[in-house]
Amino acid sequence: MYRLATILLHDDAESKDVVHDIFAQLLDDHRDLREETAQSYLLTSVRNRCMNVIRSRQIQERVEHLYLLDLDTTITPTELLEEELKALRIGINLLEPPVCRDIILQHFCDGITFKEIASRLGVSETTVYKHLRRALSQLRTHLKTQ
Repeated sequence: MYRLATILLHDDAESKDVVHDIFAQLLDDHRDLREETAQSYLLTSVRNRCMNVIRSRQIQERVEHLYLLDLDTTITPTELLEEELKALRIGINLLEPPVCRDIILQHFCDGITFKEIASRLGVSETTVYKHLRRALSQLRTHLKTQ
């Protein structure tokens, strides 16, 4: 199980976490495995969990890439910065649905991680990333019109 996870993830620590999570889930579910099906069940569980980890990585990388595209390194006068901040505040207040606004404020103002936001809202991290992408797109559009 560990070797399969290592082959798929290329990360020892994450591979150990995947295998650990599968055994922890088995203990929590009190599931009885028959000897003849145990090996295939465990290996399939490892493969599926690894695929979920890879998918989550890809989504996080896309969000980070979008975030990096938003960074601007030019020097601007203070007056322009104040105008941009005002436009940004207005744009944040106009975000729809309201959960997008909440995620933006929690992450960028309060410094809360995506994982913590997901647990607070009772949704997956993927959903948080999707709302963040939607919010950033709306903010870009709003700022271009200003």
